[in-house]
Amino acid sequence: MMPLSRFTVLDLTRVRSGPTCVRQLADWGANVIKIEATDEVDTGKGLGGARHGPDFQLVHRNKRGMTLNLKSEEGRATLHRMVEKADVVVENFRPDVKFRLGLDYETLAKVNPRIVLGSISGFGQTGPYAKRPGFDQIAQGMGGLMSVTGLPGQGPVRAGIPVADLTAGLYCALGIMVALLERESTGRGRWVHTSLLEAMVAMMDFQATRWTMKHEVPPQAGNDHPTTVPTGLFQTSDGVVNLAGGGQQMWDRIVAVLGIEEEAKDPDVANDALRAKNRAKTNAMLQKPIATNTSAHWVAAFNKAGVPCGPVYSMDQVFADEQVKHLGLAMPVQHPQLGEIELVRAPMQIDGVQCNRNPTPERGQHTDEVLAEFGFSAEEIAALRAAKAI
Repeated sequence: MMPLSRFTVLDLTRVRSGPTCVRQLADWGANVIKIEATDEVDTGKGLGGARHGPDFQLVHRNKRGMTLNLKSEEGRATLHRMVEKADVVVENFRPDVKFRLGLDYETLAKVNPRIVLGSISGFGQTGPYAKRPGFDQIAQGMGGLMSVTGLPGQGPVRAGIPVADLTAGLYCALGIMVALLERESTGRGRWVHTSLLEAMVAMMDFQATRWTMKHEVPPQAGNDHPTTVPTGLFQTSDGVVNLAGGGQQMWDRIVAVLGIEEEAKDPDVANDALRAKNRAKTNAMLQKPIATNTSAHWVAAFNKAGVPCGPVYSMDQVFADEQVKHLGLAMPVQHPQLGEIELVRAPMQIDGVQCNRNPTPERGQHTDEVLAEFGFSAEEIAALRAAKAI
């Protein structure tokens, strides 16, 4: 028994934000049914990249798959019958689409008052932008991330990963778990919804609060930390290292490791406030000795002194790192067609439990099996197939 094995989740999501949400549940044992459109409806065979590609295999693992034509009356009736026995439905259609398909919370709650509906949109379920199509990079721009990413004066820069998609998925999964916990005392489900824009603004965290509390517009800071000095990237004799040393105690340790006690007597770097004010001078004071030795030398020396310091890796170097190997972040999964593949495992660890390691299903792979479990007879399944509802 996995921690979430008592919950059944109907997954109607596509692309990334929704599948990221559902993956959090699937990894820990939820009975997730991935519902895709039939061939007749989805001639392009879905969104989210090639089915056997890294992207699709990562976000849809640990699910069973079936097809269902939700544009047909028979398909919608089938879904509602499944909702009767389900715990969670997750979708990331544009807000108006769910009402056309009968997937809105009010409709589903009439079928099953205990159902939890998780919804992710681009900009929210209501408001002037509610019907706009959502995309991660648009949310990065509108949420402020691109304005603080990149070198000073460079202009807006997107983050190298789909931050808005991923965080919207994580927030929605958290909300679903909150609703399921509440249901244990109330017996009723909830509608949990978030958006790429809401998630992105929330992820701006202290940068956003600099505006809401002090009306400061945070600028680009490049590889330097926006408020903590010295924290940033420094050139070594053979590459670069990240060094994080905010606070007087850390500063004293850095000075000792670098042997720059005399230089550190400069009144311009006497305390945190002055080092922040004179960031360029502070960084230059450190850069000169750091350039005289290798990255490996400084990573070892600073960490021995209790100062956070680390290399800057490319992805191949990430998975070659001894700590990443020790943590088992590259998770082997046996795929029936691709053989053994490695996916990135869930980042949290729960003592005594290993996250699921099942491959992404083929399109419609488990349709008959799933419907039978939901009480459909062989004759009913055959009738649905004849009606092109599955």
